[in-house]
Amino acid sequence: MTTPAHPPAPSPDPHRTTPGTLAHQLRAAFAFVFRDFHLTRRYWSWVLVFTFYDMVSAASIMLIGVAAGSPRLTLTLLLGAVMWSFLGRLFGEIANSISYERWEGTIEYTFMAPVSRLTHLVGVSLFAGAYALLRGVLVFLFMGLFVDIGASFGQVLQCLVVFMVASLGFMGIGLMAAVLPVMSTENGAQATNIIQAVFLLISGVYYPVSVLPGWLQPISALSPATYALEACRKILGVNGTGTAIEAGVGLGGVLPELGILLVFGVVTIPLGLLVFGRAEVWAKRTGKLKRAG
Repeated sequence: MTTPAHPPAPSPDPHRTTPGTLAHQLRAAFAFVFRDFHLTRRYWSWVLVFTFYDMVSAASIMLIGVAAGSPRLTLTLLLGAVMWSFLGRLFGEIANSISYERWEGTIEYTFMAPVSRLTHLVGVSLFAGAYALLRGVLVFLFMGLFVDIGASFGQVLQCLVVFMVASLGFMGIGLMAAVLPVMSTENGAQATNIIQAVFLLISGVYYPVSVLPGWLQPISALSPATYALEACRKILGVNGTGTAIEAGVGLGGVLPELGILLVFGVVTIPLGLLVFGRAEVWAKRTGKLKRAG
């Protein structure tokens, strides 16, 4: 009898990456990006409703400056509305990522998947950043239907750079806030909304920090949005009250603010990963990683 020939070895998958390599981790991170994209697309009607609400709310705030007959105040309010639309949504998406996992019933699978927590959170943060940026752009374009923006294309691009740098700090803070839904199924998501509201209050989004009570002003230094707004206002040549301060400066004139924002990112992102990792260990030990309760 003749010995049957061994079947030919399967050809290697050209798209497969070796576990543990950077390429493998990046591919896994983008898998979380695509997952969140399809999840968002699944609820497209809700996304449409909330995006429209953001646009109308921002335009309503900006029209206060139009009613006051002050183009500078209008520009100040426009800047605050667009920046908070971006940073607030970025923070909210990251902070509520665990709540979304619970609602979809995937939290156990995500935390038991053979990927590092860093890879998981990088994917979540990348999607949150892209989604928040798209929402911010839509808000900006919608507001442009009501008034002349009053800023050059170069100034808009420079403010966008500031937005990107400021997003690093909010990513780190969002990672720390994301442990709240891990620790409390019932109240965690509500607590993240409270944190977001506090940042809106102390950052001087629609007014200068100087109008806050004296005891609250020092706390504004803990918000990356405070420095991002200060940098963008310098670029646009306005202050928090909407009055002109001087001719707009370039990115070179806001290097101190950019440096502070980078420090926020360098400090808060590793701290956020550490806090999230500790919370994950605690949640697994106490049985909190479940769909409800």
